[in-house]
Amino acid sequence: MKYRKITAVFRCDACKKVEQRLQALGVQGFSLSHIKGYGEYADLYSSDWMTSHARLEIFTETEKVDAIVEAVMESAHVGQAGDGIVAVQSVEKLYRIRTRSEIQTDEA
Repeated sequence: MKYRKITAVFRCDACKKVEQRLQALGVQGFSLSHIKGYGEYADLYSSDWMTSHARLEIFTETEKVDAIVEAVMESAHVGQAGDGIVAVQSVEKLYRIRTRSEIQTDEA
C-alpha cells in the first residue's frame, strides 16, 4: 500500500469545521497544531508581521488523498488572502512505534 503525507496550513477559526469534516470522512488520525508565520498574508499592523494559523498533518493511503484534500480545502476556504495551502508528499518509509515495525508502503 502506498502512503502520502498531507500537510495543510489554514486559518485557526476553521479548525473545528475541518476536524468535523475529516471525522465524517472516516479519517483515522491526524495531528493539528497552532503555528505562527506569514506568507501570502502578513499582518502589517503587527511588529513582526506574524499571523496565527493551524497546521494539519495526515499520513494516509494514496487512494484517500484526493477526498481528504478536497474536504480540507472546502472546510477551510473563506476566499481571502491567507486561507492557506495544502501539500501532498510521498512517504518513503513509515514505522509504527508501538510494534517497532515498518508499515509496508510498496514504494520500492
